[in-house]
Amino acid sequence: MVLQDKQNNNDELINLVNKFIEASPRKRKNLIKDIESSADQLCDIAEKLFNQLDKDSDDWAYGWILQVLKRYKPEFFKNDKYNKLFATPSAQGINYDEMQLKLLEQDFEEADRLTSAFLRKLAGKVAEKRGYVFYSEVKSISGIDLISIDRLWTIYSQGKFGFSIQAKLLKTVGKKYELLWPKIGWKKNGIWTRYPSSFDWSLAAPDGHMPLVNQLRGVRLMDSLLRHPSIAQRHDNCL
Repeated sequence: MVLQDKQNNNDELINLVNKFIEASPRKRKNLIKDIESSADQLCDIAEKLFNQLDKDSDDWAYGWILQVLKRYKPEFFKNDKYNKLFATPSAQGINYDEMQLKLLEQDFEEADRLTSAFLRKLAGKVAEKRGYVFYSEVKSISGIDLISIDRLWTIYSQGKFGFSIQAKLLKTVGKKYELLWPKIGWKKNGIWTRYPSSFDWSLAAPDGHMPLVNQLRGVRLMDSLLRHPSIAQRHDNCL
């Protein structure tokens, strides 16, 4: 069992949390609302639960429990470590704590802006000054950092968002980007979704909706990100 405490009176809750964590991603979806409705009781077991967490993982079950607590029991986060619980290593000394906090708070629009800024920083000073990344610069971006960014998006989205998720969805449409755009909500009836007002900055958005990558200069940047060796490893080289 993931969590055991014979002296705890919250046996029913513990059973629910164990079932949620141990379930397949599909079965987890059916328990999301049950976890949310248990917010008041989650504080009683949260510390013990998170003490057992592998902070290098990308297990979105723990991410969702944190998001439920953040929304309904904000006092739990007086201990700041829970605002940045998952490890986010960086080969360039970048601190991803703010991005993790925004995702935890479900402020996906700001998290997306931070993601774009981090990608420019990772691509180098020329990209930062230019204001966007060239596809040819992606190959030099640190894989360690791309994995940290991708993990955070997956952890705090119920497994819906992230570069690796977008790659898997691309595979389902025959690797055809013109079919991917409407599937992830970036295009509708042949018209690009207007940024930022028409994007859905919530967990109700289609799978793969975030993070955004500018497509006005073609698909090469997106394709380079999804095929980066570190991201490819996370989606089992499905492309």
